[in-house]
Amino acid sequence: MILKNRFETLCLNFSQDKNLINRFWLEIEKNYSVKNRYYHNLQHLKTLFEEIDIIKTQIENFNNISFSIFYHDIIYDATSKLNEEKSADIAQERLEHLGLNHEDIQKVHEQILATKSHKKSDKENTNLLLDADLSILGKSDETYLEYTKQIRKEYSIYPDFLYKPGRKKVLEHFLDLENIFKTEYFKEKYEIQARKNIESELKNL
Repeated sequence: MILKNRFETLCLNFSQDKNLINRFWLEIEKNYSVKNRYYHNLQHLKTLFEEIDIIKTQIENFNNISFSIFYHDIIYDATSKLNEEKSADIAQERLEHLGLNHEDIQKVHEQILATKSHKKSDKENTNLLLDADLSILGKSDETYLEYTKQIRKEYSIYPDFLYKPGRKKVLEHFLDLENIFKTEYFKEKYEIQARKNIESELKNL
């Protein structure tokens, strides 16, 4: 499904204000389309939806996780450490205008914040979101290589002597985990390839 149509259909569950919905969509489209977004862009959202659509029946509240996907990277600045917090706050404000109940808004807010540390949650919906967000790590060699190039471009303001140690730290953190993926579904699908990809990138840093 086209992202715009998906967003409109999702929002119409809560509000019939099509002007409001269109305004919120244009904001998402604009933010994810800025020129320095080589990976965290609209294609990233499409990939996440492709992943969770397959397991839709396993997801307790599909509306919540859908909103979390749309808003989890709406703010993305390679120089900032507050992207997730800012994204979560924007999601909260927009969802209040759409008329979601307080409990669901809080769940979306928490899910988006969880993408900062990617720590295992006691909530399965959150773990499925986190695993979908990291699914790129377990893709084919070619897809993973392209991803690493895109990430490097997003951090192009940093020279290699700053970028490489930081990237190495992130990758080693993943390898040190007992499991990169938190749910059985994603673990079976991507864990082995993800570790191969990460080890290969580390050798070439």
